[in-house]
Amino acid sequence: MTINEYQKLAQRTANTKRPSDKLENACLGLAGECGEVCDVMKKALFQGHALDREHMIEELGDCAWYLAEAASGLGVSLEDILLQNIAKLKRRYPAGFDPERSMNREQMDAGQEDDKNA
Repeated sequence: MTINEYQKLAQRTANTKRPSDKLENACLGLAGECGEVCDVMKKALFQGHALDREHMIEELGDCAWYLAEAASGLGVSLEDILLQNIAKLKRRYPAGFDPERSMNREQMDAGQEDDKNA
């Protein structure tokens, strides 16, 4: 399955129709699902639980669903979002991750308004 096929299939279970509703649902849903992913990690790090990989995978799948919802609300494909993200990362780290570039990111991103808050 391609990422765009996933997006189309995920939309079969969306209960939103208007783009603004999709965006609102996606933003709130992503916040909640990311919290659930973090909760799995918190239990493993601080409460003596074994890392529940299956639970984390399930919650990450829910994050993917809400990402697809957001993309649909914006009228773009998930593939477009992922391609734009890779382009941004290549600009930011042309030779791969570099701690120096990370620490001085604001200076290197100057003039690239779309990257400043990422």
